Amino acid sequence: MNGLLRVNRTRKGSTWIEPQSVNLPRHVDWRERGAVTPVKNQGHCGSCWSFSTTGSLEGQMFRKTGKLVSLSEQNLIDCSGDFGNKGCNGGLMDNAFDYIRENRGIDTEQSYPYEGKMGKCRYSRKHKAGEDTGFVDIPSGDELALTKALATVGPISIAVDASHSSFQFYHDGVYDPPECDNHTLDHGVLAVGYGTTEEGDDYYIVKNSWGTTWGNEGYILMARNVDNECGVATQASYPLV
Repeated sequence: MNGLLRVNRTRKGSTWIEPQSVNLPRHVDWRERGAVTPVKNQGHCGSCWSFSTTGSLEGQMFRKTGKLVSLSEQNLIDCSGDFGNKGCNGGLMDNAFDYIRENRGIDTEQSYPYEGKMGKCRYSRKHKAGEDTGFVDIPSGDELALTKALATVGPISIAVDASHSSFQFYHDGVYDPPECDNHTLDHGVLAVGYGTTEEGDDYYIVKNSWGTTWGNEGYILMARNVDNECGVATQASYPLV
């Protein structure tokens, strides 16, 4: 299951301000810094957008507090409908960031566990473990900006074209299919780093929400600096905390 809604409006996040004089490391992996929770599984619910949202906010809260706390996707599925999301029928990360800002919080995974179906909103402020003041939209299609954000900000919410069987059955290597589209995006995921293979192929490290039996223990390496392959930089954003 995927679950990303089509964007039919102008992006409305804060403007990305590029950091000056950044020496980009050759390799960045936020898992190594303790900013990424274990791979989760959305099951048969089109809730990918909620996992991408929690992943980037978990990273930002870790950077702010030094504590990594798993946040509740179910909270977003049940409660963010007024912001344009449709539970298991799709949503957008930016809509979820809006909800968290207006709600002034999101609950922990432990207090509001995943059910894989839409239910009644049960948000409880006493179990709040994260919040945002808005979000930043990285310039659409700008892979250098995305790479700089990964190096300086943390894990980033991205959207990709995951409609091909080659994605569903990915196991290893850098994913670079010629049929991939960079505008027709259907899946929200989390970029947690980047690097370059010994052969010189640039890639992003991407966390999926299809469990650890998919891909490389739940992760995929997606082509970087190949004309925005699969739309990795088309719809990238992160929350402000």
